[in-house]
Amino acid sequence: MSLFKNLLVASALLLPFNLFASAEEAIDSKEEKSGRRYCSLQPDTLPDLNPDMDPGRLGLIMVNRTKWVNGTTLRYYFFDKDTDGAFALNRRGQRVWRSWKGIKADEDVVRAAFTEWMGLGIGLKFEEVDDRRNAHIRIGFMHGDGSWSYLGREILGFGKNERTMNFGWMDHDTAVHEIGHTLGFPHEHQNPKAGIKWDEEAVYADLKRTNGWNREKTFHNIIRKIAPDSVQGSNWDPHSIMHYPFDPGLILEPEEYRQNGLTPTPGLSERDVKWVKTFYPALTADELALKPGSSLQLDLDNGESKSFTVAVEESGHYQIETFGVLDTVLVLFDSLDRKVAADDDSGQSYNARISAVLLAGAEYKLGLRLYYNDHSGDVGLRMIKL
Repeated sequence: MSLFKNLLVASALLLPFNLFASAEEAIDSKEEKSGRRYCSLQPDTLPDLNPDMDPGRLGLIMVNRTKWVNGTTLRYYFFDKDTDGAFALNRRGQRVWRSWKGIKADEDVVRAAFTEWMGLGIGLKFEEVDDRRNAHIRIGFMHGDGSWSYLGREILGFGKNERTMNFGWMDHDTAVHEIGHTLGFPHEHQNPKAGIKWDEEAVYADLKRTNGWNREKTFHNIIRKIAPDSVQGSNWDPHSIMHYPFDPGLILEPEEYRQNGLTPTPGLSERDVKWVKTFYPALTADELALKPGSSLQLDLDNGESKSFTVAVEESGHYQIETFGVLDTVLVLFDSLDRKVAADDDSGQSYNARISAVLLAGAEYKLGLRLYYNDHSGDVGLRMIKL
């Protein structure tokens, strides 16, 4: 039975936070000197959904909204110009320039982390590009700005000269962790199923001392529980690559972590591997062909993704759309895995629909992720020539 069939969901939504300093505000570099250096996940951009929506449907949209369509090639770029950077205030209040350029050794650590994720046999590919205009992921190495990433498909909302990921320090597990965010995975220690009870004032004091974080930033990244409907599965994984380590005296419960603290085992955990393969299963050679004038039934469980081949014998304007009561995201790629068109109908009353000019003899691929199907009738995919 699919893991998604047992997904536990609730209807509560997160409130958006705008808690992170701009590049011109004071940046404290304590996190680069501390033994505990923490990633600061950037604020969520939540979809505008009807709060009265069926909780099951809402939950499936929330847990899948940041995930990529399987078969996507994610292209990454390292900022490389002397003009790439930002002004910031140092600890003495002086306005200084901080570069986003990294050194080759640090870039190689990130490359190795991409290779580790792809080496799991998942249905995503990563490709380095030297033109930021062709990149989904744009990586900076601004010291004093922490290590962070935006979550999954949220990176598509930023311009070509903006970072979607930053490394204020560098080690392999940090790189794997930040890429995990870009794949759509949140912080595991904020999983509401963890049952962690914090000594909150001790946490605030510790993060102020070691990382220079204010209370709002500490709450957003540690104490705050993410909404149950944005968490995959039913278990907490204290050894996830997406989990922070914590010193003794910060966790009150579970008791086993009170005295000894919590230190995840280095590297990807078994559950990390299971879930990334659940959302991004290995691609197979048995992709169905979608042709003009044809329709295909969707035999997918909620949350699953599938890719289709698309080819036309006559160049022209074509439309691809879903039918039935369901929520999906559609992405059409060309033969170089570049996006041609996309649509996302999650939580809406209409069906996803994309239109594009397709060329005879060219090869295209359609990626589809099914958020939700209410199983009230036939659901599928069809293609017509306009």
